Amino acid sequence: MSIHEVFMPALSSTMTEGKIVSWVKSPGDKVEKGETVVVVESDKADMDVETFYEGFLAHITVEAGETAPVGSAIAFIAETEAEIEQAKSLANSGGAAASATSSPEPIPVTATAATPALASQNGSNHKEGRLVASPRARKLAKELKVDLTTLQGSGPYGRIVAEDVEALSNKGKQPAPAPVAPPAPVPTSAPSAPPATRTPAPAPVVAAVPGQTVPLTTFQNAVVRNMVATISVPVFRVGYTITTDGLDKLYKQIKSKGVTMTALLAKAVAVTLQKHPLLNASYSDQGIVYHSDINISVAVAMDDGGLITPVLQNADAVDIYSLSRTWKSLVERARAKQLQPQEYNSGTFTLSNLGMFGVDKFDAILPPGQGSILAIGASRPQVVATPDGLFGVRQQMQVNITSDHRIIYGAHAAAFLQDLAKLIETNPQSLTM
Repeated sequence: MSIHEVFMPALSSTMTEGKIVSWVKSPGDKVEKGETVVVVESDKADMDVETFYEGFLAHITVEAGETAPVGSAIAFIAETEAEIEQAKSLANSGGAAASATSSPEPIPVTATAATPALASQNGSNHKEGRLVASPRARKLAKELKVDLTTLQGSGPYGRIVAEDVEALSNKGKQPAPAPVAPPAPVPTSAPSAPPATRTPAPAPVVAAVPGQTVPLTTFQNAVVRNMVATISVPVFRVGYTITTDGLDKLYKQIKSKGVTMTALLAKAVAVTLQKHPLLNASYSDQGIVYHSDINISVAVAMDDGGLITPVLQNADAVDIYSLSRTWKSLVERARAKQLQPQEYNSGTFTLSNLGMFGVDKFDAILPPGQGSILAIGASRPQVVATPDGLFGVRQQMQVNITSDHRIIYGAHAAAFLQDLAKLIETNPQSLTM
């Protein structure tokens, strides 16, 4: 008898438990080698978990919406259909009993973010001979008996999403030839659509109810762990006022080309960090770690109340237009929980911008593993004294840097902010070069 346990995988170095987002396969379904069987929510993203073995999904022990510790059994896979009932019996008798009775081996899995790899330029939804479709699209296609191979995906890089399946289902299982007769009158009742629960939208933040305790989401728990980890780090903060008239003018000129203010600020910080490698460094027990790349993390609030920091990698070397396109893609995939781990955990310096909410100034908490984070406030018109002794109105913003005092001192942070202000105030056009 060959029965295997499927264990909750560790999708990141900090992950202690995972939440089942959805099961792509149902009990009794055939499982092919390399096929996605379950979608698991890690600290920052939803990950497709694939199996290296063939068999039948015999029994699910952790249902969708439930959590389980890393390394615990979440399902059983039988090698043959005849062994499904035996697998169920072993599962119901407990994992320990199953291990003692049949010595099931853990089934190796590979996990990737629930987003397609780059498809070809023609938007193909096939990758190395495999169909690229979201787990929900696969499940919905099975329920509605839709052939995924007939679909052209409308998702990122041609990926088939649930809406594509619904659209084809509402038109019929297969595209029909155009009718010769005049079109029939529009029916009074629309064709029945699949239940809304089949394609759930991202969960909004649960409204607080007096007297109710709302459990933290996986994302929120990750933020808690990170913030607690920074308590032992000695930090200091330095503030600076930067005039943004030139930057604002530049932004208005190139905004129509898809450039975002976030990308401009990230680019300005990255270019300035070239002169101040210590601000891009981090502390370790062995000494100061000087990073070879300048990767700018930018804090983004999630719809479910969590926080994630997508990373603009090599922001100093990438042109502003490509940087803006990358940022747009990162934000879209972050809010859909489709980022790859390196896209949110490889930052060397962080920006936190609350200026868009009208916040004048604030202090940011230092992220684990980094040396500095810059808090950016709103740009507002201010009455200032001009060099000729008169008064004028200038757009100004307040920035505050929080740094690890074990390796970075006040003079280092002040020099960095001084050069950042000089770049933004006197030579913002250089950011487009």
